[in-house]
Order: sequence, then structure tokens, then C-alpha cells
Amino acid sequence: MNFWIPVIEDTLEDGLKILPFLFITYLVMEYLEHRTGKKTQNMVQKAGKFGPLLGGLFGAFPQCGFSAAASNLYAGRVITLGTLIAIYLSTSDEMVPLFISEQVPFQKMLAIIFMKAVIGIIYGFLIDFAVVHYRRMKHRAEADSLQIDELCKREHCHCEEDTPKISAHRGRSEVSANERSTSETALNKSISKADLAKEAGSGHEHSHEGHGNILRSAFIHTIHIFIYVLIFTLILNALIEFIGEDTLAGVLKTNTFLSHGLAGIIGLIPNCAASIVITELYLSGIITFGTMMSGLLVGAGVGLLILFRVNEGTTRNLQITLILYLVGTFSGFILDLLGIVV
Repeated sequence: MNFWIPVIEDTLEDGLKILPFLFITYLVMEYLEHRTGKKTQNMVQKAGKFGPLLGGLFGAFPQCGFSAAASNLYAGRVITLGTLIAIYLSTSDEMVPLFISEQVPFQKMLAIIFMKAVIGIIYGFLIDFAVVHYRRMKHRAEADSLQIDELCKREHCHCEEDTPKISAHRGRSEVSANERSTSETALNKSISKADLAKEAGSGHEHSHEGHGNILRSAFIHTIHIFIYVLIFTLILNALIEFIGEDTLAGVLKTNTFLSHGLAGIIGLIPNCAASIVITELYLSGIITFGTMMSGLLVGAGVGLLILFRVNEGTTRNLQITLILYLVGTFSGFILDLLGIVV
């Protein structure tokens, strides 16, 4: 009991201090999302080649359900893979409310949000560029294969018997029909499951029909995050009391690959708790700035959970998750390597 009493007292004291800041922050976020949410989604949908730019900028703007909405849009192939990754990388999730509640300097918070947005935009464009060139190479390979088949037929060498007998005309029509069918199926599935974002959010329900509902949503969100903060703060305070803050920080700061890899794994947790853990560790001085960025860049909130629910192809979804993990942890590692600190 002598061990737990001071730990619990410190946890409650720290938690109660941030409670009013959390509520005010979420109230503002709910109001802004209510006013701009649909407009933001529509602009990203119509952005075309500039999708990663708008996705990265709007993703950094504090709003709770944007990554989930992006997953639905990608499942319907309304936005590109690069735009999706840009939104995932830039989304701030619970970082902003915690920074405000801990009274982190406003300039520092803006700099971190801006950095996340820039990283998201850069990688978004790079991924779209790579996807376009991959598809062109694949198309050329298929075209070359068709030309070889036609040549074999003219020369009567019968080698076309060893290859799929698909005429160029038939192939184009079937591919086109299949692409339309796949796109329509994915879009219908995305639309029919659009409400999954609310269901999977576990407390992230957002009804924005009036000011009363905004107050209610902000209150519910605040309570959920407050509980998460209390639980993690209790665990962290107990670890610090038992192991020692210097020892714990030393282990994570000296094992660079371990700290970045672990932060990335925590960031993949499809829940707001991931951002809370990473942000609290950084604010406590236990992890470096780059390690925090690794976790926050990878953290897409419930976006990944929605992606696996609405997007066809488990392999494709795993590839997207791996891309997000590698890009996020690599970026954080480079920031520490270069000694960049905001």
C-alpha cells in the first residue's frame, strides 16, 4: 500500500488537471468538424492528382473521424493510395488535445503538426508516382505479350498454345468490364459500410445535428480519453516508481531501433490509446522526439481498423499497413539521426 498510495495520488492529480482542457479542446474540435467535415471530404475527393496535398493538409487538421472516412473513400477507389497514406501519416488523433491539456507551447505544437503534414504530402506523392509507373510497366508487359501472341499466330509456330488464348479485343473488353465491376462492388461496399466508422470508434460516435449533440459528443469523448489517460498514467507512474525514470528513459533512448520499432507497433493500435501512450511517453521525457514522431506518424486512429473492414483483399490491406509502418518509423529514425528537434 505504501507503494500504490503516492502513485494513485499523483495519477489523479495529473488527470484532474487536464480534464477541463480536454473538454474545451474536444468541444472546439467537434464544432469545427461539424462545420467543415463534409466540405473537407468533398474537396479531397475532387482533388485528383493533388489528392496527397489536400489529404496531408486536411489530415493534420484536428478532427476525429477523418482517417476513418479516408479508409471508406479508398475502399471505393474515390481517392488514391498516396492520398490515403498522406492522411494516415498527417492525422493528429489525440496528440493535439493532450498537448493543449499539458500546456505545450503553441508554436511547438504547430511545428509538429506541420512536420507531420509535410511528411504525409511528400510520401503521398511518391507513392502515387510509384503506383502510376508500376501500372504503366505492367500495361507495357501485357501489350508486349499480346504482340508476341499475334506474331506466333502469323508465323504458325503454335507457341501460342502454351499461353492464355485471349485476343487483344476480347482481353480489353473483359478487363474493362472487370475493372468496372470491381470498382462498383468496392464503392457499394464502402457506401453500405460507411457507418462502421462510428461502430468501430468505441466512443467516437459523432452526431452533429445540433449544438446539444456537439456538447454531448465532446463530453463523451472527453470521458473516454480521460479514462485512457488515467489508466496509462497509473501504469507509467508505477513503472517509474518501480524502475526509475532515468533507467526507463535510458533503455528506450539507447536502443534506437527498439524504441522506434516499438513506437511504430504501438502506433498501429487502431485506437486513440496509441496516441495517448506515445504522447505521454514523450511529455514525460522517456522517449526522443524522433521516436514520438515514429509512433504518431504510424498512428492512424481507427482508420486502419475501418480499412480492414471495408476494403477488399487482406493482402492489400496488410501491404498498406506495412507501407505505413515502414514510412513512419523510417521518418522518425531519420529525424533522430539528423538531430532534428522541435
